[in-house]
Amino acid sequence: MVERAKVVVGASHAGVSLALQLRREGWQGPIQLVSAENELPYHRPPLSKDLLSGVKNLDQILLRPEKVYSDNDIELILGSYATKIDSEARTIELNGGQTLSYTKLALCTGARVRELTGGYRSDRILYLRSAQDALRLQRLATPDSRVVIIGGGYIGLEAASVLRKLGLEVTVLEIADRVLERVTSEKLSSYLTALHSFHGVSIKTRSSVSDISSDDDDVKPLEVQCDDGHSYVADFILVGIGVLPETALAETAGLVTENGIVVSETGLTSDPNIFAAGDCASHPNRFGGGLTRLESVQNANDQAKVVAANMLGKNTVYDSVPWFWSDQYD
Repeated sequence: MVERAKVVVGASHAGVSLALQLRREGWQGPIQLVSAENELPYHRPPLSKDLLSGVKNLDQILLRPEKVYSDNDIELILGSYATKIDSEARTIELNGGQTLSYTKLALCTGARVRELTGGYRSDRILYLRSAQDALRLQRLATPDSRVVIIGGGYIGLEAASVLRKLGLEVTVLEIADRVLERVTSEKLSSYLTALHSFHGVSIKTRSSVSDISSDDDDVKPLEVQCDDGHSYVADFILVGIGVLPETALAETAGLVTENGIVVSETGLTSDPNIFAAGDCASHPNRFGGGLTRLESVQNANDQAKVVAANMLGKNTVYDSVPWFWSDQYD
């Protein structure tokens, strides 16, 4: 094992920001940044925007060039994921058998897609969480093909706008009374519904999927059936029904979880040597009250910077005002 390091598990927005901030805060020891993906860490918002549309390629959406990690003496461990934390020994095990030893550990494990119930499996039923997901979707997105998007949240609506501009026939199915019902006002929901309608997207609210008929035939269309008796034919389906915090690793260390890894306002978990930041962290929020878990780049970056300082013994509080953006038909 190498000298004990500051170890960061997860190399998306929070993880990369945290690792770099450790250097800015003055840490001169080893930093190890673990990523389950094989690609260099990249921006997530373009997955449903510029990468999907083909305006940018993967190299153009990297969070940082490879040189930044080497210049800051950050060991970037790609294609590996942590399987277990030994909090007493202060070590983590990786899937390839490697053991990392830490002084302080930061979990930036993010979130995973919420899957449809029913066990539907088909190469034409897709989710959008990684760059490879976006590229698979891009390959299917041929002009005049039909796509049914299940879920009228930000991912579903952003993808709908891109796919419509690419010339596809797009239908969005939303189980709630309006799109973005959980996160926005009725006025904004109405505006976006009208915007999509103007561009030719069909949005069906109060539509709960009851079944998807599919087989191994890559030519035969898929059919999405809803509880209200309506059905929709598609050449492929995109599912965007939210995400779940990735807490499995935290649970191996016995950390407290509740809709994410529970942290204090400093980002500290129930273990004095383990912190968490980003989509996986459930933190006190003075604006909404109680514990809040936010899924945004702003939250990931701002919280990560606070955690980096506190991993070095400072006492900084995270209380940033949450904000978010969305590109649709811009």
